[in-house]
Amino acid sequence: MDAHPAPIAIVGAGPGGLAAAVLLAASGARVVVYEAQPEIGGRTGRLTKDGFAFDRGPTFFMMPYVLDEIFAAAGARLGERVTLRRLDPMYRLLIGRADGSITRIDAVQDLDRMAAQLDSVRPGDGDGFRRFMQDNRTKLRLMTPILRSPIRGIGDLIGREGLRAAPWVTPWRSLHDSLGRYFRDDAVRLAMSFQSKYLGMSPFECPSLFSILPFIEYEYGIWHPTGGCHALMTALAGVAVELGVEIRCGEPVTELRFEGRRVSALRAGGRWHEHRHVVLNADATWAMKALIPEALRGRETDAAIDSRRYSCSTFMMYLGLRGEVDLPHHTIYTSREYRRNLADIGEGRLSTDPSIYVCNPSRIDPTLAPPGCSSLYVLMPTANTTAPIDWDAERDRLRDLAYGQVERVLGAEGLRGRIISETTFTPADWRGMNINHGATFNLAHTLRQMLHRRPQHRLPGFEGLWLVGGGTHPGSGLPVIFLSAQITARLLCGELGLPCAADAARPSRSLVGAA
Repeated sequence: MDAHPAPIAIVGAGPGGLAAAVLLAASGARVVVYEAQPEIGGRTGRLTKDGFAFDRGPTFFMMPYVLDEIFAAAGARLGERVTLRRLDPMYRLLIGRADGSITRIDAVQDLDRMAAQLDSVRPGDGDGFRRFMQDNRTKLRLMTPILRSPIRGIGDLIGREGLRAAPWVTPWRSLHDSLGRYFRDDAVRLAMSFQSKYLGMSPFECPSLFSILPFIEYEYGIWHPTGGCHALMTALAGVAVELGVEIRCGEPVTELRFEGRRVSALRAGGRWHEHRHVVLNADATWAMKALIPEALRGRETDAAIDSRRYSCSTFMMYLGLRGEVDLPHHTIYTSREYRRNLADIGEGRLSTDPSIYVCNPSRIDPTLAPPGCSSLYVLMPTANTTAPIDWDAERDRLRDLAYGQVERVLGAEGLRGRIISETTFTPADWRGMNINHGATFNLAHTLRQMLHRRPQHRLPGFEGLWLVGGGTHPGSGLPVIFLSAQITARLLCGELGLPCAADAARPSRSLVGAA
């Protein structure tokens, strides 16, 4: 047991850092959270301007029972802190085809209605949908122990549970290829694989493991928290403070001090603070480069870190508009030249017909805009900053592309004439927020960068240095970031000799449970 009185430091008040803070404090540890920005949230932060409020990053929530486990560990309930509304339809999909036509699919929660809708696109694909759901129900059940456990090496994968899941993983298949076992129509396959964009990846490269993403949506729904996803961060921070956690916003951590390979202190706000355990919730590869001296990292040189594969980035528009917008809560358009659009992103070009995502939460949540107005969130996937693109010079072109897609493809004519407030982010802006290469979705989730090949929860070769968040296992996305917080908290409590509150809350062994 480490009896040193210094509190645990968490660098970054994003979802992983706040969840870890709650679990560690509920387990009896003293915790201080250092956040560089003036407010909590990280990529799940809130942008406010001209009376409008926007989620900066994630705009919907999946698997709320995972977060409820964290609240339960602290003796609280998620449902008493945040109002969640299940969306049905979940989203509208507009799948572009090479002949110029668009296939519209409204993703509904009634599985029979959804199957009938897919049959209307291509007879037989409805039955394929039913088989897809049945198979992925089993797949998720068998994968759950892996998603909930630290994967430190091949030994953690070849136990009984890993071997049971192995036949369902099919690592040699891409997500798109695996869906060919169920769906014959290309548009339907895209409708069931666009979720790879949650990871910043192409469905033609994304491992077939991630077929569990669309399954989880149809099985357990997607949810809108009143006030946006940032309301989840506010609720977590509230519970953390009630447990005695100190959250210091506007105090960026600029340096770590080591005694040999043991972390001993960090520098924040221009002062040194003694800590024997530091949990990094900043962007993982940025933090490794910026905070850990290269001489201590062995093979993990700056060049080696930067040579890894990274996700795409995004061009963002946050629009405050007069009047209502006649669009669903979530609308996704995939390019008529989808493969070319993905190739453009991968090879560092701007597409002429980019895919686009629009969130229109004001339809059901009046807290995000003044009366009679709308907050509109527009996301266009782009290359990250490794591409030879001058993002500042291209900002106006990106803006015109995004407006053109929203007005022409989504039918929101006259949008530009109703603008009260406009904010744009380019990949360079994301990079300026200490996100390595502006890769909004962290390291790419390739087979070579998953499981034990992803940065570890406890950084090998160091004492007292830990990771949490989308840069470690299980990966990106709010639900699995909360799982990463559970894993890191359990490991750290084990080292401190503390009974982990996450275990006392007795979470289900399976992610499959009542939503």
